[in-house]
Amino acid sequence: METFFSLLEKRADDCSSLLCVGLDPHLDELPTPSPAAALTFCLNLIQQTAPYAAAFKPNAAFFEIFGAEGWTALKRVVEAVGEESSRLGSRIPVVLDAKRGDISSTAEAYAQSAFEELGADCVTLSPYLGKDSIDPFLSYKEKGVFLLCKTSNKGSGDLQDVALADGDLLYERVAKLAETWNEKNNVGLVVGATHPEAMKRVRVAAPNLWFLAPGVGAQGGELQAALRAGLRKDGKGLLLPMSRSIARAENPRKAAAQIRDEILRIKGEL
Repeated sequence: METFFSLLEKRADDCSSLLCVGLDPHLDELPTPSPAAALTFCLNLIQQTAPYAAAFKPNAAFFEIFGAEGWTALKRVVEAVGEESSRLGSRIPVVLDAKRGDISSTAEAYAQSAFEELGADCVTLSPYLGKDSIDPFLSYKEKGVFLLCKTSNKGSGDLQDVALADGDLLYERVAKLAETWNEKNNVGLVVGATHPEAMKRVRVAAPNLWFLAPGVGAQGGELQAALRAGLRKDGKGLLLPMSRSIARAENPRKAAAQIRDEILRIKGEL
């Protein structure tokens, strides 16, 4: 049976890319603040960038802001990725950026919403309620999760860098737990590209896992440093989400192609 990360690896090979195109319809980038405008924004990006995308990552918040109509638009976005996948002959996974985290009974509803109602292939989760809070998501054997580990924001160290009695930092403990929880090849980690030294430590703690590494570009992360710190020994294991640097480009298709090619160039030099 195919797992989420076997699907992701196949797609990464098909398009020779580690680029994850973020679908973040910020209100100030839309011609009108409406779910229809958000949908059009995303459909355009999907159509233009799909050949270079290892995955797409819609952020749930930018759809939830519109209420029920926004949720309908988000479902249509997921469907559109599937349609573009069929056109290209290569399935492109969808990572729902929702950062869910709750007790197991509520987590079951969140999992059903993300995987059954929306049709997403993967979802971002907070692991800080413990493994029973992510088990409902892991029960979907063909789906995946990225657990928040060392996030890209400046304040991440307030909690994630807390030193534990055994000498680990808290984010390293999360990484080690995730490595043991990855029994079905469906657990990865969110590790910000804005913290390359922390990423190195997480790679030591979790040598086999895929990282979702936001922060390159608008947040100040540097592509070469992220690739050097985060790639596995097989040259994979690092998914690089980029949103504004592509969406705000005059030609998003060209911007995505250039980023994909730059990733390949740097990988070849490392």
